[in-house]
Amino acid sequence: MQDPPAVTVVNEAGASPIVLLCEHASNHIPARFDRLGLPAEELARHIAYDIGAAAVARSLAARLDAVLALSGYSRLLIDCNRPLAAPSSIPTISEATPIPGNEGLTPAARAERDRLFFAPFRDRVAALLDGRLAAGRPTVLIGMHSFTPVYLGIARPWQAGVLYRRARALALRLLAALRADPALTVGDNQPYRVTETGDYTVPHVGEARGIATALFEVRQDLIADAAGAEAWAARLAAVLAPVAADPAAVAALD
Repeated sequence: MQDPPAVTVVNEAGASPIVLLCEHASNHIPARFDRLGLPAEELARHIAYDIGAAAVARSLAARLDAVLALSGYSRLLIDCNRPLAAPSSIPTISEATPIPGNEGLTPAARAERDRLFFAPFRDRVAALLDGRLAAGRPTVLIGMHSFTPVYLGIARPWQAGVLYRRARALALRLLAALRADPALTVGDNQPYRVTETGDYTVPHVGEARGIATALFEVRQDLIADAAGAEAWAARLAAVLAPVAADPAAVAALD
């Protein structure tokens, strides 16, 4: 199998102010890394990538006429949504699973992971956003993620969540739209909370540029097949359509 590019940009000429990122789009690990010492079945789990997120993101980009950037490699090699200094950047354990191939890496080996897998994604997204800002194009940044229904033996009650830090106007709009469906339990900064030291996209990509930024989390069993991914893409497109129509209304950062 040929190794993919580190980043793929879809619909770069899209007219929407929405920019979509899928930082955990792929579970691919090049053969020379020997699956990081893991059995193949582990790479099909959420520890290796965000199951269903890429399919939802691609459909959502098409529905919104939005640009989308997708990572090409497993988060186990290096996580494109973590600062390089974060312990979870190259995890030695994910949930309860040890990652043998990440143990005892030298600084040179860590730098190689960055150079091959994270830096191309990081630089391409930076160029994309900086180009839009230089052209005066309104921009709202949305990360697309999925989460496992059970983590460390604890069931999670949400079907989806909105993660954010300073973009409260954007997040409140997204939360209200999702919660308009009484069948959904929607997490407000759940199942995770964004921090400056533990997350990359929100604080260091979006907010550092003054861009309103939030992440969608969708429970992976709801989007693991094509029908589920399409249904959730349609749902999220309806949620984002008013934001795309009036990005200035959600531009403020607290």
